[in-house]
Amino acid sequence: MTIRITWARAAAAILALALAGLLFAWSGVFNIAASSGHWKITDWFLHWTMRNSVRTYAAVTAPDDPKANEGLVSAAGLFKASCASCHGAPGVRPLPVMQAATPPAPDLSVNAREWTDKQIFWILKHGVKYTGMPGWAAKDRDDEVRRMVAFVRLLPAMSPATYRSLTEGPGVTDARIATCAGCHGADGRGRGQSDMPVLGGQSPAYLRAALEAYSTGKRQSAVMANAAATLTPAEMTRLADHFAAMPGIGRATPSGSTEAARIDREGLPNVQLPACASCHAPGKPYPVLAGQRASYIAQRLRNWRGDETVVDARKSQTTMPVIARRIPEDMIDPLARYLAGR
Repeated sequence: MTIRITWARAAAAILALALAGLLFAWSGVFNIAASSGHWKITDWFLHWTMRNSVRTYAAVTAPDDPKANEGLVSAAGLFKASCASCHGAPGVRPLPVMQAATPPAPDLSVNAREWTDKQIFWILKHGVKYTGMPGWAAKDRDDEVRRMVAFVRLLPAMSPATYRSLTEGPGVTDARIATCAGCHGADGRGRGQSDMPVLGGQSPAYLRAALEAYSTGKRQSAVMANAAATLTPAEMTRLADHFAAMPGIGRATPSGSTEAARIDREGLPNVQLPACASCHAPGKPYPVLAGQRASYIAQRLRNWRGDETVVDARKSQTTMPVIARRIPEDMIDPLARYLAGR
């Protein structure tokens, strides 16, 4: 007997298959338990699909400069707090409960060799569905992603001693302060890292407000949001008082080019750029910049400026991004050096 295929019969067959699939899903027979694992062919297909997707999207959307070779301390601190429990770290085994996931997180000391810098950037920024790998927890912080790319790239050859040196601040016995000192240093001066601000000398009220803003998402940083998320109000106050009391900011005299001095004191009225000193001075509710690390100031200004290929109307319209975009590009470094001072 010959079955004649018609459009009506084809449509009916497709509808029947769809209904059968819905009935199967509704029945609850399919076992979604992580403990059951995947069939080998399912595991292969999902990983094959993921790798193809990462290659395609990384080639099209990842930046040409996906790695920053400075600022490894902050990347290591975030890795220790958020990633090592799943992936392990040099000298540190992943938690057994995390390795019981389906699929388990890969060992980056091996797996990192299999990806390019652009592909690692894309994975870190966007995450991977159905694996437990989250996207980056802060909007418009590609600078943080770049630093993590550099850290992950070093993992295959990193020794336990090097990992400890990047993640631990020596000489601190208070556990909560030691966590912060791992990145900011026991003296609050950022362990010489270009992306770390000097905390000493800032007002306690400003540091307290910054911690709260990071914890609630008002300020964007995956590193600081992770650090502040579990702090109680009393702990925020104690940490702010501790680091603000240290010597550091405000002890330098701004010096440098006359053009930078003009921006600091007068601004640039022709482009509606206000004077830095109108907000960033002792006694005001904003951070003091005199004596701050020049590299940190320059990095933050450039990050606030955003992607130069994107029009202003599509960028953040909050205060500092708007101000940063009004500073001439060739004046960012001179201004940062001027504010850092002597």
